[in-house]
Amino acid sequence: MEYHDSEKAKEVAGRVEDFMEEVVLPREREALATGEQITMDEIHDFWDQAKERNLFAPQVPEEYGGQGLDFQDMLPSFEQVGRSLIGALAIRANAPQEGNMHTFEMVGTEEQKEEYLRPLVQGEIQTAFAMTEPKQGGGSDPKMLQSTAVKDGDEWVINGHKWWTSDGLNADYYLAMVRTDLDAHPYSGTSIILVPSEADGVEVVRNVPHLGGHGITERKGGHAEVKFDNVRVPVENTLGEENEGFQIAQMRLGGGRLTHCMRYSGMAERSLDVAKAYLAEREAFGTTLEEKQALRHRIADAETRLHAARCMVRHAARELDRNDARIEVAMAKMFTANVTNETIDLALQCCGGNGIGKDLPIAHFYENVRAFRIVDGADEVHRRSIARWAFEDIDEAEVENALQFDEDLRIDALDE
Repeated sequence: MEYHDSEKAKEVAGRVEDFMEEVVLPREREALATGEQITMDEIHDFWDQAKERNLFAPQVPEEYGGQGLDFQDMLPSFEQVGRSLIGALAIRANAPQEGNMHTFEMVGTEEQKEEYLRPLVQGEIQTAFAMTEPKQGGGSDPKMLQSTAVKDGDEWVINGHKWWTSDGLNADYYLAMVRTDLDAHPYSGTSIILVPSEADGVEVVRNVPHLGGHGITERKGGHAEVKFDNVRVPVENTLGEENEGFQIAQMRLGGGRLTHCMRYSGMAERSLDVAKAYLAEREAFGTTLEEKQALRHRIADAETRLHAARCMVRHAARELDRNDARIEVAMAKMFTANVTNETIDLALQCCGGNGIGKDLPIAHFYENVRAFRIVDGADEVHRRSIARWAFEDIDEAEVENALQFDEDLRIDALDE
């Protein structure tokens, strides 16, 4: 399909695809076949090769060690890395690091960019975004945020309980969402504060067991439960303006949702590729499976919906460059999450026993993709936003006219 991406976007994505096919996917296949984990030394070697090919951290400005691609231009590359279980990590475009880099770039001071962004891009430090809390704290309803930070002189004193903190086990610093003005509504009284993992009072309770997690690298990722007990950090560790944490998080999540969409669409595309190759070779009931009309029609539907998802993401990306594009992003995220779930489920079904086996990547994809309907905003949250937008501008006179029109039609029908 031709998506009218810029020439630069297509050229870089082509080189990313070559890197995946020539370097990353062969090592991934070997790891799946042997059970031998990919070491961090190997990941660092991928980074070196990505740098040599001018592919490293495509989303980061060149001055901080990335490739400086515009947001729209980097999306096709994110789709290519999504085709591999380790593709995003191999070029330093993996969540949550990619989103945290973007946050530092958007609102960090020059001093913070030098101290945190530059080493973060190079993999010298790791970060985690600590927002979600156990019940009854912030989750799908983020205004329920319970964690707090109170000023004591030139320090914040932070107390809170977080979980589902991605890469929290490895983090050197947490970008912690905490309430800093308890008299204000959380939307206007919350800040993002940098908390060193080594600070007194920081406790990493555990990595939360969860569905998915392919485990083919020795890197311990996961989603951590973290407690902050009277943790003291300098006020200068505030990231962005005080009490504007929700606005900053929304900017971070808008782009992050779209990059996730592209990574998962790449995952779905590869799943379809594997399934179609299997259907072309597997014979049953007198013909190859690819000749069975029911399967052909389901593949056609999946290709169509995946194409629609890609178009929605690109449209939302264009709008995001012009305004906040909140509804466009919500629509794209919700639709793509469901399409990629359905597509990978179909691919697994097409491959039968080989689909649930882990010689192929589809079973890993299947486990990982289910979370996408929850992370970065559950389906229900996005539907709520879209529905609110859909009804907010209804004019009462227009409603009255529409109802009268329907009544007139009903009377005419009865007369006939």
